[in-house]
Amino acid sequence: MRRSTGLALLLAGGVIAGSGVAVPAQAAVGSASTRAAAPGDLKTDIDQILSDSRLSGATAGVTVRNARTGAVLYSHDADTRVVPASNNKIETSAAAFGILGTGYRFRTNVSLRGGTLYLKGTGDPTLGAAAYDRLAAQVATKGVKTVKGGLVADDSWFEGPRLGPDWDPTDFPYYYAAEISALTVAPDDVFDVGTVDVVVTPTSPGQPPKVSLSPDTGVVTIDDKATTGAPGSASTVSVDRTVGTNTIVVSGSIPADGTFDDLATVQDPALYAADVFRRALKAHGVTVEGDTTHGTTPKGAKVVTTRQSIPLSKIATPYLKLSNNMIAETLVKEIGRKVTGHGSWTAGLPVVAKYLKTLGVDTSQVKQTDGSGLGHSNYTTATQISNVLRAAQHKSWFPVFYNAIPIAGQSDELVGGTLRSRMVGTPAAGNVHAKTGTLTGVSALSGYVKDPDGQPLIFSVIFNGYQGGAPTDLQDKIAVRLAGGPSAATSAVRSTARSSAQNLECSWTHSC
Repeated sequence: MRRSTGLALLLAGGVIAGSGVAVPAQAAVGSASTRAAAPGDLKTDIDQILSDSRLSGATAGVTVRNARTGAVLYSHDADTRVVPASNNKIETSAAAFGILGTGYRFRTNVSLRGGTLYLKGTGDPTLGAAAYDRLAAQVATKGVKTVKGGLVADDSWFEGPRLGPDWDPTDFPYYYAAEISALTVAPDDVFDVGTVDVVVTPTSPGQPPKVSLSPDTGVVTIDDKATTGAPGSASTVSVDRTVGTNTIVVSGSIPADGTFDDLATVQDPALYAADVFRRALKAHGVTVEGDTTHGTTPKGAKVVTTRQSIPLSKIATPYLKLSNNMIAETLVKEIGRKVTGHGSWTAGLPVVAKYLKTLGVDTSQVKQTDGSGLGHSNYTTATQISNVLRAAQHKSWFPVFYNAIPIAGQSDELVGGTLRSRMVGTPAAGNVHAKTGTLTGVSALSGYVKDPDGQPLIFSVIFNGYQGGAPTDLQDKIAVRLAGGPSAATSAVRSTARSSAQNLECSWTHSC
């Protein structure tokens, strides 16, 4: 699978880190300096970076602070409201660690009553085919051989819509915008829940390729419109789910000597999970005679077996390194469920805001309409992001967060994450720990860096309304300047190549 990296590496590796709301128009980048500065001065150097023509007329919220004292070393429109993209996850993660705790584990129960088997989820994003297979094996070892009734998929732990209220419907077929359900399936070991891996295997030139699903499921229908091309020919295969259905269309051409697979979202993840579980039950000799339906587990149902997830501290690594939207939204709903008894965005987001206030955040300057930042109606300021980053340092969960956000220039996917190809060979490589964020017209980078004297700094750089593709190289230049001092101000920065169409996190487009 494209996103599979090995669960053993995950467990050894680290620990966690829209429209409709008008964001006020702000002063354009490149305004006159508020004070004189000598060459090599931090203000002069960053102002020079921000004078790039791509930022003409854009909003650039930038702040650099002493991590220990909080003293502001540089500021440019830092109190201007900006759309944060996946920097939203900084705020969501802080609340999740503080409210749920880094040791938090999700539970999945299999219960039996009146001849009906119930599969109840509580949002576990780590449930893959192997986990469902183990649950099925445990059911069989308890002596259950025949279930006279049906199998009930119980996703009642979460409420409300399964898709973000401000998400773009054109994103719904793609794995970074999957439905958020209390009962779901992860097809890989980096927990891209609510999706299925579509594997396209070439046959003979001119013939349709073979298309298979991992995990195998009957809730999805494949419409194979693709063809096998000559060896060495260009691959033009695409995978696209028709919104509102579970029909996945495979089109284009795959070379006879090529390989291809991609993730697609699945409508109604709870029925998908129940289907994968039911197939596993059959493989272990357990026959379910009735249908698979939605429902709730009745009081008095006897628990047959239970699964606990790995702790949140371990889930944190793929979540933050790879900017996993579905985990972010799961955490918001889980927070709502724990504090208010309702697992929804409307319940969870106010609780997140209340926690942020305890971190010194001016919540009047912050609006979250989701947990991931996928919606354009989220807003915050560079100052408020830096307030979260500063307060986090004094929390017991800080080591988990610090190690789980991407680290610049580190090639391992579960170390460098979305920064693995950025700032390579510069003083920032291995030094900058920061969260990225990219949406159409939005690019952000916020986190921590040590200066040449080893002094820790906090920085937040959020661009809105720039021209062309995401100007990540300008963010990198600022980070390199902070890491390397004045001598690094004009250093060449190697960043992931960005085309004008690059409007998403690189992990979402497999381009890191």
